[in-house]
Amino acid sequence: MTHRPIVLGIVGDSAAGKTTLTKGIAQVLGEEHVTIICTDDYHRYDRKQRAEMGISALHPDCNYLDIIQQHLSLLRTGQPILKPIYNHTSGMFDPPEYIKPSRFVIVEGLLGYSTRGMRDSYDVKVYLAPPEELRTTWKIKRDTRKRGYSEAEVIEQMRKRESDSEHFIRPQRQWADVVVTFYPNNGGSTEKDDLLLNARLVLRPTIPHPDLTHILGSNGNHLGSAIRLELGRDMGKPVDVLEIDGHATSEQVKELERVLCNEVPYLGKFCSLGGNEDLGKLIGTTGETLQSYPLALTQLLITYHILKATNVESAISL
Repeated sequence: MTHRPIVLGIVGDSAAGKTTLTKGIAQVLGEEHVTIICTDDYHRYDRKQRAEMGISALHPDCNYLDIIQQHLSLLRTGQPILKPIYNHTSGMFDPPEYIKPSRFVIVEGLLGYSTRGMRDSYDVKVYLAPPEELRTTWKIKRDTRKRGYSEAEVIEQMRKRESDSEHFIRPQRQWADVVVTFYPNNGGSTEKDDLLLNARLVLRPTIPHPDLTHILGSNGNHLGSAIRLELGRDMGKPVDVLEIDGHATSEQVKELERVLCNEVPYLGKFCSLGGNEDLGKLIGTTGETLQSYPLALTQLLITYHILKATNVESAISL
């Protein structure tokens, strides 16, 4: 490989939307160019063992964090790994898989920012922080439909895991470059579908973000109230906050796309302006394919940072 792979981290609690966002970004970049690693595969114990020991998968002691860190270091330098595989359906481990990193590597899971060595392996770090009520809804839907649990079992599992979520998962938010929160419009219900969810993107000054002040600045926002850029604080530190409402129009979205595409070479072919029909696509509750503009812009902003990191790495190599 001429240049090392670019590594994106996506961390969040169980059913926070990590896999949905990961798959969407992979589709935008082209799945043939992306290697996806799930840190859930590095559980130390299977489901039966965890139940017998009274330990949750969210606890660091239940995961081989040292092996995750080792594998991240190898992937970052373009070397292959022999990755374990945890089967969420059976709760057991399948045979390991030989993985060679592609141009882009996306690492998603529960504890991806737990150690300094892990954090140093990423070029871009994203944390997903949906409201707990929404995450509960997502987890119940996923675990009852795909993993064979009853609703009562899911709720009881979340109750038992709450302490681990508080102590080990949520503190990782502090290490993220971008914090993504999808939330219902006006505090409404999400029972119908996730199409109308708003997005709040906390942009930390740990990496350079696109300059959006000339179209979203305090001197005049000509994109309307559906897309806003504000100054805020997150975990006590100053940040920029990009708000995208679920009712944003395609015209507003495309103007913001143009700003991003003009700043990074080749980004244009990944956005809807370049004909990418996968941007912002999701599957509704009845199985139909829908398009969410907040999701589309979230995918595009993260893709922007991935390509920005690619350009930086290329410049360093030269």
